[in-house]
Amino acid sequence: MAFSASPARLRAVLFDRDDTIAYTDPAVYEEAAGWIATRFGLSARDAGRALAEQWQARALTWWDLRTHEQEEDFWTAYGQELTGRLGLPDTAAAELMAAYPYERYMKPVEGAREVLEALRSGGLRIGVLSNTLPSIDRTLAAVGLADLVDVAVATCLIGTHKPDPGAYHHALEALGVSPAEALFVDDKAENVAAAQALGMQGALIDLRGQTPQALHSLREVLALAMPEAP
Repeated sequence: MAFSASPARLRAVLFDRDDTIAYTDPAVYEEAAGWIATRFGLSARDAGRALAEQWQARALTWWDLRTHEQEEDFWTAYGQELTGRLGLPDTAAAELMAAYPYERYMKPVEGAREVLEALRSGGLRIGVLSNTLPSIDRTLAAVGLADLVDVAVATCLIGTHKPDPGAYHHALEALGVSPAEALFVDDKAENVAAAQALGMQGALIDLRGQTPQALHSLREVLALAMPEAP
């Protein structure tokens, strides 16, 4: 089931970030590759390949980062490794990372701001719980949603990642609600199941439309969270 109902009145909606309220835009990779090619006289195809390979090489190596300082060191090393792949000197790393930082690749999901505004107007608190690096506030600001989020939790900062129960408990405590008073929305079934096991209401979202039981639009959250609304 995409949604589990509860008799308790909802007081908050807790969202995952990636592929739920925001997504990584492949077009930005093309844009970044073009910028690198123009700036450093390289092939755009080679630059694009290097960008993709570097991210894949580092895909989950950030899992144990716990502070903003550690993340800063991570991105410094990332930039130096990327310049190595591109055959550029280390001195180019800072310019590369400043031009295309992590958050620049992210965009809001269609209707995200509209949905969060409607939920806030309906008296609900908004939280974000994401398995991500410490810089969650910066990424939410980059996609234009930070002002609509009451609580943003990056699991790296708390040292507990979804679907571990501790991650949900931390977010719920920060929101000031009980499990039964929160709706959790995530694109991974195991994370939704873990939330439901704690007594939260849960909704699976698949913005690609490939999972029949899931929500296929963020706007569908409104009908779940505020069924009495016109």
